[in-house]
Amino acid sequence: MNKQAENQHTADGQNTARGRLTSVACTYFVGADGGGTGTRVVLADAAGQELGRGSAGPSGLALGRDKAWQSILQATQQAFAVAGLAMPPLQDIAVGCGLAGVHNIHWTKEFVALNPGFGAVCAETDAYTTLLGALGGKPGAIIALGTGSVGEVLLANGQRREVGGWGFPVSDEAGGAWLGMRAVNHLQRVLDGRAAANPFASAVLTHCGGDKDAVFAWLAQANQTRYAELAPLVIRFAAEVEVARTVMQDAGKEVAIMAQALDPSAELPIALCGGLADAVAAYLPTELAGRVQKPQADSAAGAMILIQQHLQYK
Repeated sequence: MNKQAENQHTADGQNTARGRLTSVACTYFVGADGGGTGTRVVLADAAGQELGRGSAGPSGLALGRDKAWQSILQATQQAFAVAGLAMPPLQDIAVGCGLAGVHNIHWTKEFVALNPGFGAVCAETDAYTTLLGALGGKPGAIIALGTGSVGEVLLANGQRREVGGWGFPVSDEAGGAWLGMRAVNHLQRVLDGRAAANPFASAVLTHCGGDKDAVFAWLAQANQTRYAELAPLVIRFAAEVEVARTVMQDAGKEVAIMAQALDPSAELPIALCGGLADAVAAYLPTELAGRVQKPQADSAAGAMILIQQHLQYK
């Protein structure tokens, strides 16, 4: 199934490919943003007043649909604790989820079916919830850089289109895992004698265990989350080691390619979002650097808008 087909919403009563909505009147709303590195939630009351926030481990669907729910539940419990509230029955909570991996319709159906009891659930791509939060639902484009990467544009006529987001390891250009893979590849070249030793490679080697055998063991266990843990080393050494700087410059070029695909006319506002946004912004080509803006709010806030909209219009 191609991405365009997967982006179509299919209805069967109150069930959709992206979420399941119920008629339960919910007292609380939760917006959840989940990827390969972590989960962040925002908690609000029925009037939309923010009460607290929480965080937990990864909830990208590629890492397991049951694990995604575990992280969302843990982050939700933390948000209630931060708000000084007792955790209510799950049926009193409506949750909107912006998750990495929602493009895989089979994963999404499984995730929705595993709903542990929330009164209302809606799942969408983390790109769409990022767009909702960053632009307040208005037309424009976003490029989100976290563990992975994805871009999405919302046109004035309501149509949406996405660029990237095909998933690790074949996509996610300029994301944390992509940066980490480039770092390990450089380390391999240094260990082989194909590239000169430098402080950047030494730092990567230390992170991966300290010697060649340890690197092999690290690689055997590596997933997108572990590769993304190396991204801070790329960012740190880009100021002093040419190969790390080149990786960051390549990341900036990849972002520019995504921006061109999203908005060929270069007329729409574009927000650079995610945990790596500020770091990569410093390496954007000049013509794009002058266009990008800060997001108004984050993906968790966008997921809150998502569930509120779905309950409003269902």
